[in-house]
Amino acid sequence: MSADPETPLRADAQRNRDQIIAAARVIFASHGPEVPMEEIARAAGVGVGTLYRRFPDRDALIRAVAVDNFAGVLDNARRLSVEAPTAWEALVQLLYHGAELQLSMQLSMLSQRAHDILKDDPDVAHLREAVLLEVEGLVDRAQAEGTLRKDVGAGDVAVLFARLIRQLPAHRLKSPEIATARNIAIMIDGLRAGPATTLPGRPIHKEDLL
Repeated sequence: MSADPETPLRADAQRNRDQIIAAARVIFASHGPEVPMEEIARAAGVGVGTLYRRFPDRDALIRAVAVDNFAGVLDNARRLSVEAPTAWEALVQLLYHGAELQLSMQLSMLSQRAHDILKDDPDVAHLREAVLLEVEGLVDRAQAEGTLRKDVGAGDVAVLFARLIRQLPAHRLKSPEIATARNIAIMIDGLRAGPATTLPGRPIHKEDLL
């Protein structure tokens, strides 16, 4: 009996979609969501027509990348919450290895275009709230452990990460990955419990970002 002739087409379509999202994720993280669609198609190794068949416009692609990233962040945060020896270690690992978290925070907070597209999307809203809830849980537990300073909230952590960890253009530095790792280390030291400069205002909580 011959195989269903549509099966390879469905597999190809899924593979193309995955390649497009993966390429868009990298490009959005380094250059923002306004990069020409042709450049994204080229990076994904597909034709522009294929890209537009999967995603009819830029807004649809931004939504797909955001949903994919928030889902990845949520899975990672939940795993670290269970597997890491302490809440502080879970938070540190999430920040150090959270490429998806980096892009999700950029799309939801730093890019006005993306923010306008995503703010009323129910799937994105649900995932964003779930991610911030996980971060809030880690923040609360780390503060209870005495490892995280008491005058910050989950929103502070999210905003700080979004603003500091945007990938540096490769042509500016010989080792952008090292520069990024150094920025994360400096940020993490600023979050540690202990003597510190008094922060102005009140902590930023997850509710402030929803």
